[in-house]
Amino acid sequence: MAVIVSQIKTSLSEPREKAVGKALSRLRLSASEIKNAKLYKTSVDARHSEISFVNSVYIELCDSAKETELAEKFPNARLYENRELSCKYGTKPLSGDICIAGFGPAGMFCALTLCEFGYKPVVFERGAEMHERITAVENFWNGGKLNESANVQFGEGGAGTFSDGKLTTRINDPLCTRVLEKFVNFGAPAEILTKAKPHIGTDNLRSIVVNLRKKIIELGGEVRFLSPVERLNIKSGSVNSIFVNGSEIKCGALVLALGHSAHDTFGELLKSGVELIPKAFSAGARIEHLQSDIDNALYGKFAGHPALPPAEYALSCHINGRGVYTFCMCPGGYVVASQNNAGTVLTNGMSNFDRAGKNANSAVLVSISPDDFGNNPLSGVDFVHRLEERAFFLGKSTGRAPAMLTREFLGNKGNLSLGKVTPTYPLGIESADFRELFPEYISDSLSEGIRQFERKIKGFSDNDSILTAVETRSSSPVRIPRNELGEAFCADNLYPCGEGAGYAGGIMSAAVDGIRTAVRIMEKYRRE
Repeated sequence: MAVIVSQIKTSLSEPREKAVGKALSRLRLSASEIKNAKLYKTSVDARHSEISFVNSVYIELCDSAKETELAEKFPNARLYENRELSCKYGTKPLSGDICIAGFGPAGMFCALTLCEFGYKPVVFERGAEMHERITAVENFWNGGKLNESANVQFGEGGAGTFSDGKLTTRINDPLCTRVLEKFVNFGAPAEILTKAKPHIGTDNLRSIVVNLRKKIIELGGEVRFLSPVERLNIKSGSVNSIFVNGSEIKCGALVLALGHSAHDTFGELLKSGVELIPKAFSAGARIEHLQSDIDNALYGKFAGHPALPPAEYALSCHINGRGVYTFCMCPGGYVVASQNNAGTVLTNGMSNFDRAGKNANSAVLVSISPDDFGNNPLSGVDFVHRLEERAFFLGKSTGRAPAMLTREFLGNKGNLSLGKVTPTYPLGIESADFRELFPEYISDSLSEGIRQFERKIKGFSDNDSILTAVETRSSSPVRIPRNELGEAFCADNLYPCGEGAGYAGGIMSAAVDGIRTAVRIMEKYRRE
């Protein structure tokens, strides 16, 4: 065990490691009592006139009994127990391979965990391997043809490969530490272990994912690219086989780690007898500001201080019962073309590890529910497609994204006249009225939400900030129900997992769900 001591403040001029000494002093500990002491987490506190860092410190004592005593005695001290991943192996024989559909965070960490414990899964990824995928995406961004098999949504690493690589999550799960440590083992900067809001950056994430895949193969697993799972053969309450590129493959267990954009696969699952239900998700646009303006708004006189990272924000409010919020904020980032179907426009945010781009961007989203789009299993999917096709039409069917200055959107005007913010969407933008794109309940909520965010961050609705649409892929529009053992109700060897199945919302939570799914499989099936 150990003790975590939180709320240890250090100034901008102090080395972060000084928090360790302050924590030891607070607990009145001598050097002879310490087995190990290190910085655990750190974050920026910009709420007051003097900006500081707020740290927590990990302290392991020679006398473990005293750790319990300190945790009970001192405020802001708690016990920490490092839980190693373990499981009791099952005894049921496998009638075929453990198959994993999808090689995003959920599929990657499910496969890696299985391999680490002696199983040999086979991963089927519909998209391309990393090098081919990057080449296809960059060709598209430079005006080439969209490759529907290798794009921002599909391919090695999943949609997160072209993102900021955020590893923040709202789940409080000890497996989060395991995920962070694995990322570091495969090449991520060690600082992600101590940052309260860790990120990897798309530039680092690409090589990390390849290293992770190589480890899976080294341990006996297999990863097949350009191999979409097209259909399931379910008989007597089990998946007997799957069809991949027209070939039937015997299946002992199947993990559905599809990702939130496998809309065509959702339809095939329905035909195969898998239950899907529509779920709430969100839609909106990307907003871009100068990063320097966000720094000034949040850091004030300390903006530009070398000890401070590019400022970031997370905002939310409720408008007439709907959530309006910012999502996937990318400091020093870029708005990217993320569509996976021709004849559509779709945006997302991306940034490198250094977050050195001139602009900050974030999605500004409005929550919508089946009450808005319908209660059929694929009603949300259809709603998404209509929005993305409408955005393509408003972009003059060229691939350019419909855009408005924020002040024009709030003022019901549609004259796009760029100022200090240069939009970063790679295919260009087209002046459009968002009220021709969104239903009234979305556009009205979006505009009121932006006005409320202005009260929290001065300049959020700045005259020159720009909105680029459309953003629809913050989460899956469906859920594949599963029982307490992680199994789908239609088949006892089918494991819905991660974002696409409706059980995660980002790299970290998807990875954790992948690990937990692997454990469920190992606890049921024996190693061959």
